[in-house]
Amino acid sequence: MSVTAPLGFRAAATASGIKKQGLDLALLAADWGCSAAAVFTTNRAQAAPVLVSREHLASGQARAVIVNAGCANAGTGDGGLADAREMAALVATELGCRPWEVVVASTGVIGVPLPMDTVRSGIAHVVPSLSREGGADAARAILTTDTHAKEVVVEFPLAGETALIGAMAKGSGMIAPNMATMLAFFTTDAAISPHLLHRALREAVGESLNRITVDGDTSTNDMALILASGALPARAILGNDRDYDAFRWALTEASRRVAALIIRDGEGATRVAEVRVEGAATTNDADRIARTVAESPLVKTAMNGGDPNWGRVLAAVGRAGVAVDMNHVDLFLGDVWVAESGRARAYDEARARQALLEDPIRIRVRIAGDGRESGWMWTCDLSHGYVDINAHYRS
Repeated sequence: MSVTAPLGFRAAATASGIKKQGLDLALLAADWGCSAAAVFTTNRAQAAPVLVSREHLASGQARAVIVNAGCANAGTGDGGLADAREMAALVATELGCRPWEVVVASTGVIGVPLPMDTVRSGIAHVVPSLSREGGADAARAILTTDTHAKEVVVEFPLAGETALIGAMAKGSGMIAPNMATMLAFFTTDAAISPHLLHRALREAVGESLNRITVDGDTSTNDMALILASGALPARAILGNDRDYDAFRWALTEASRRVAALIIRDGEGATRVAEVRVEGAATTNDADRIARTVAESPLVKTAMNGGDPNWGRVLAAVGRAGVAVDMNHVDLFLGDVWVAESGRARAYDEARARQALLEDPIRIRVRIAGDGRESGWMWTCDLSHGYVDINAHYRS
């Protein structure tokens, strides 16, 4: 009951026929209008539901989100925009709210029109099925190549009460920062202003969903959304105070747990890794180096094979586009110091191999000098499974 654990939310799902089999249409609805905020993909090729949902969320309010899997409704032109708007209107009619109070999200194959006849019948079926127990079905209905549902609940204290943040998400491939390829939906029963909600979401995503990469690809459909029902009998969060700090911590924690679930379910992944960079001149430099290492196909295949080929890490640092003196770079695999001042040092090869079997694998880049900034990224290995999944995604 993760996404419906906070008070004031219901959900449902149905197998409408968009996908060949299984649940593929989910609805998450609040009992009344909510404060709402979202962040979206930075890809210039943006799907119709992203464009429509940006318009709808300009008010900072929302009542529901309708999500389909199996068809991204991206690269579909004016017809795709009309379909996304119709999805919102159909849900609004069923719920008795206004179309702009409905957020629309889609995931699946790009360049294929939505089968609107099945969508219409699916929406007519799913709305009467809304319940507090429907969260698990909704979490399964939004999946594509994921191997399992991703659900999270986090508690936090608020004015003497226990408030909740619930979440459901999908994501397995086409994962890279700003935003990663995912749909993530958060709910809370706290009352909070839209302005603070948006600020907290951006900060939380920056420390979680924007720090994972499976393959370096950014989707057309990415969205992270939060709805705040205010159903908990506690004072509203209206300013930058202790209550806001507690809420921001909880949202960041929920986002990190979601991010961890996504990276562990990376397409074909067999192990995950944390890349940390220390001693950079700026945080942007540190993050850029960490991302370059984390997205290197050579580093990722070495992880898959358990090969402590640290030269691939060094090469990735050198091509990150950051002004780094490579004579000041040290590398660590787990606790094994494998390179000092940009060159090999004596180390135990067996221990280094063992470090590539840790969970997570830990890769650390230390830059000696005056820099004091650090950055990090989560990634996973690159296996034959990734190629198999993506070579036959449509067939």
